[in-house]
Amino acid sequence: QVQLVESGGGLVPAGGSLSLSCVGSGRIFSSYFMGWFRQAPGKAREFVTSINWSGEFIRYADSVKGRFTISRDNTKNTLYLEMNSLKPEDTAVYYCAASAQFSVIAGTFAYWGQGTQVTVSS
Repeated sequence: QVQLVESGGGLVPAGGSLSLSCVGSGRIFSSYFMGWFRQAPGKAREFVTSINWSGEFIRYADSVKGRFTISRDNTKNTLYLEMNSLKPEDTAVYYCAASAQFSVIAGTFAYWGQGTQVTVSS
């Protein structure tokens, strides 16, 4: 079992930056692949980015490539998402998630945080 808690969401103007964190507890954090997903009102949850245990393998959705950066610190059981050049279409609830396999599919992630709201004003 892995418990995940996100923080760092908020309101930011377009073009601004925001950093999210996700602290994990429970089973060994470093053994899991980690990812960020987001869900906007009325839309399906979508993949944002994922990272393997060492940080060697990373995937980004095309919509955030070059603007978002995922990282992790296994010594702190923490996953990060640095978001730059934010756009109004980035507005969503952002979730961190843990999976036993490297994936971009939400259904393969067994553990989820409660989500943190990111709102980008135009």
